[in-house]
Amino acid sequence: MPAPSIKNVIGQRFIKLLKVDSTNNYAMQQLQNGSAQHGDAYFALEQTAGKGQFNRQWFSPKGENIILSIVLDTGTFSLEQQFILNMIAALSAQQLFNKYSAEKSKVKWPNDIYWRDRKAAGILIENTIRGTKWQYAVIGFGININQTAFQSQLKNPVSLKQVTGTQYDVIKLAHELCTILNGGIKQLHAQKESFILQKYNAELYKLDEVIQLKKGSGFISGRVKGVDRHGKLIIESNGEHYFETGAIEWLHTD
Repeated sequence: MPAPSIKNVIGQRFIKLLKVDSTNNYAMQQLQNGSAQHGDAYFALEQTAGKGQFNRQWFSPKGENIILSIVLDTGTFSLEQQFILNMIAALSAQQLFNKYSAEKSKVKWPNDIYWRDRKAAGILIENTIRGTKWQYAVIGFGININQTAFQSQLKNPVSLKQVTGTQYDVIKLAHELCTILNGGIKQLHAQKESFILQKYNAELYKLDEVIQLKKGSGFISGRVKGVDRHGKLIIESNGEHYFETGAIEWLHTD
C-alpha cells in the first residue's frame, strides 16, 4: 500500500459497488490482495450481510442509505490511538447529519449517532494489527438517509429524510462524508487528540443525564460524565466508574 498522506486523499478513489455482502468485508479483501490504497472508499448500493457492532447485522434497502467503508493506513499511529480514530469517525458522521438537520444529533457511546432517542447511524471499525503495529483500519459507515420503512425488530431507527422531509443524493452525501473524515484525520496527524476528545464529549448523547445500564446479570443507574481517551465510559454512581466497550448494555427507557 502506498504511504499514507494527510492530503485530501480519502474518497479520491471512490468505488461504487452494485451489491456486496458487506463493504467492510470487501474492503478487507482488497487489502489482502494488494488492490486497496490508503483513502479508498467503497460504496455499496446494496449489501446482503451488513455488519454492526458486536456481530449485529445491519440491513438497508437498495440505494436508500450510505453504506460506505474507507481504508486507512494507520501505520504512523499507535495502538493507543484506536479510540481517537473511533471518535473522529463518529464525529464525522454526526457532522454530516447535522449539516442537513436543524435539530442536531448526538454521538451515543461508543460510535452510534442518535437524533433525539432514535438511531440514525452506526459505525464499525475493523483493524489489522501485527505485534505492536497498527497496520490499517477499515471504517464502515451505515447512515440512514432516505429510508422510511424499517424492520419491526429495530427499536428506534430514524433517517435524515424522516427528520427533514427531504430526499437526498446518497452518493453526493457519501463524498461529503469522505471530505469531513479527511479533516478529522488531519487533526489526528496534527496531534490534536485533546481537542478531538473534548469535542466528542461535548457532543455525547445523555451527557450529565442519569441512564440505566446492564452489566452481566446486574443493573447500574448513574450519570454520564464523559468518555476517556481510551474509550471508557465514565459513569458517576457513588463515585466514578469506568466501563469498556462491550462490558455493559445501555438500557433504553423510551
